[in-house]
Parts: sequence; C-alpha cells; structure tokens
Amino acid sequence: MRRNSPLLAFAALLCCCSLTAIAQDKGYWRAASTNADAITGDLTISESRLSINMTAFPLAQIRPLKPTESGAMFDADPGEGGSGYLYRLSVPAGRRFLHHNTLCGSDDTQWMATYVHGRGLRVAFFSGTDMPVMTPDALGNSTDVCGTFSYSR
Repeated sequence: MRRNSPLLAFAALLCCCSLTAIAQDKGYWRAASTNADAITGDLTISESRLSINMTAFPLAQIRPLKPTESGAMFDADPGEGGSGYLYRLSVPAGRRFLHHNTLCGSDDTQWMATYVHGRGLRVAFFSGTDMPVMTPDALGNSTDVCGTFSYSR
C-alpha cells in the first residue's frame, strides 16, 4: 500500500492543477477599462451564471478558445500562455447597466468570449444567433461584436 502513496499523491496534485487551469476565468473580477467602468462595472463568472451589476444571467461554457482565436479577438500573443473560453448566454437588449448603457445596443447579447492572462481578464460580448467566428477577417467584417472589456483581480 505504501508504494502507491507517492503515485496517489501525484495523481491528486495533477487533478487539482487541472481544475485550477480549467476555472481560470471563474470568480470575481474588478472593472479595469473605461468600457467596463462605464457599462458593466465589476462582474462575476461562475459555472452557470454571469453576474453584472448584481444581476445574474444564465451561462453555458461551450468550448475553449484556440490560441489563434484569442490572438484575433484580444490581440493576445499565442505564446504568452493565457487561455480563453466561448460561452453562450442570454442578456436581453432592454437590460440596462451602469449609466443606462446596454451591452449590445438594441440586440440581445448571446455570446461571450473570455481570455485570462495572469491577473487580467478580457471579455468580448457578441449578438447574433450564430457562433462567432474569431478570425481577423471575420471580426473585421462582423456586425455582431458588441464590445471588449478588461478586468483584473
């Protein structure tokens, strides 16, 4: 039984490290950009909810972002070691936040992409029913990108 103890300890450590890497964007984030200060304020991301200005919205994690997608959306260097996710959510167009601002103007907000590097979080919101395509060309021609926001811990 004692021979398996180091192996069991290693497996437990590996599992804990994997969970930390998966949940990087989860938790409380303070507004760090002018956009975030003016529109959302601080936000909280959990497994099933996004909370903006003390109002919670249902959230579903769809998939991890590819490094090329993070680079195109957030101007992130693929070699810097950050990670991001694409989420599906539903924020009605009529929902007002700070200073009576909306996330996507007169359109419902239906997608959110995140990118975490160090103690910083970048968030992009999208309208439209189709999953956003995050390539430089697609983003340059898209009318579904609502805005990008920066947060910190």
